Amino acid sequence: MIRAVHVVIPARDEEALLPRCLLSVDRARRVLRACRPDLLIDVTVVLDGCADGSADVVEAARIGSLVVDHGLVGAARHAGVSRAVDAAAESGVAAEDLWVACTDADSVVPPHWLVAQVGLATTRDLVIGTVEPIGLADTALLEAWRERHELVEGHAHVHGANLGFRASTYLAVGGFGPTAVHEDVDLVRRIRAHTTRWVATDSARVGSSARGQGRTPGGFAGFLARLADEVG
Repeated sequence: MIRAVHVVIPARDEEALLPRCLLSVDRARRVLRACRPDLLIDVTVVLDGCADGSADVVEAARIGSLVVDHGLVGAARHAGVSRAVDAAAESGVAAEDLWVACTDADSVVPPHWLVAQVGLATTRDLVIGTVEPIGLADTALLEAWRERHELVEGHAHVHGANLGFRASTYLAVGGFGPTAVHEDVDLVRRIRAHTTRWVATDSARVGSSARGQGRTPGGFAGFLARLADEVG
């Protein structure tokens, strides 16, 4: 039974885009609290080697933060999940009763994002959500992106910007690896090998920045940049 929910958001120099992310997460948190006032709901932004004003943005939003200097999104995510597990334990919540929801600092989650994940968590240990680019003005590029992504139930995609899991399952498979890219794909692969209690769903699609340069090589922005070269 889920007793606590913790949102983990890695950030590296995201001063410009972080405010809209935090506003969307706060909205999702308030919607969940209205439905489930019994749940403990926390948020941690992992500030990974930030040299801009990201810390000020988090402080202004009155959201918990963790300062690290890994330079690796996998390590940053893992640090955030570890903080979530520790915080839950301090409140008397076991890892099996803690749900961790992951998104990215350049993303915008829908208002029902957490409600959807917690609802699925009654029978699942892993929820793999969909992502779509936001702010993409190039219609040809957007069409090419949609041709390569099936935004449906049972989809085949994995995005760290829209991922949720039971903390005990996460710990059982060793968590996010200290990698610069594809840490989400690697984690999902190991959880799928560990349990059949997972679902790939389009029920709470997250919007991710359509910028051409991202913070991690080979990530969402990198994919869009390569796709733009193909379309171009």
